[in-house]
Amino acid sequence: MIVIRHEKPEDIPLIYSVHEQAFKRDEEARLADKLRQACADHLSLVADDNGSIAGHIMFTPVLIKNDKVTQGMGLAPMAVSPSQQRRGIGTLLIKSGLQILQDKGCPFVIVLGHPDYYPRFGFQPASRFNIKSQWEGVPDEAFMILVLEDKVLRNISGVAIFSDKFNEAL
Repeated sequence: MIVIRHEKPEDIPLIYSVHEQAFKRDEEARLADKLRQACADHLSLVADDNGSIAGHIMFTPVLIKNDKVTQGMGLAPMAVSPSQQRRGIGTLLIKSGLQILQDKGCPFVIVLGHPDYYPRFGFQPASRFNIKSQWEGVPDEAFMILVLEDKVLRNISGVAIFSDKFNEAL
């Protein structure tokens, strides 16, 4: 049975392994480690399958900068162990994380992800809200936002700024 829960310190090596296996490289695993240390205000959840870590998701602060600064969260990285994929674990992780953030009053979540996957959770191109990525060359359809509080983003536009740990990973 899969249980979505907050990560524990003893999960960290297993989380690293899940990312490494899922992406067949270690960049996302190293990014998760760096974000965990750099962002005190992060949300890190695991999919626990009877004591085994089947998946991981992390949310860290994102700022939309223009005339003023508005803080929300960014979804990344996320991984599911290859042997556990196609069981709905990614969906469970995303829905659980989004619910926690909404309950905490987070106004938005931004993701740079697959345009055929994330819209099922309500994500839409950030450009519809005049929000741009800080990185050049990001495809419009892959840079998405989920608005959790309409009134906060009603008159907001600008550039979404992620932790500089993402710049190190690119």
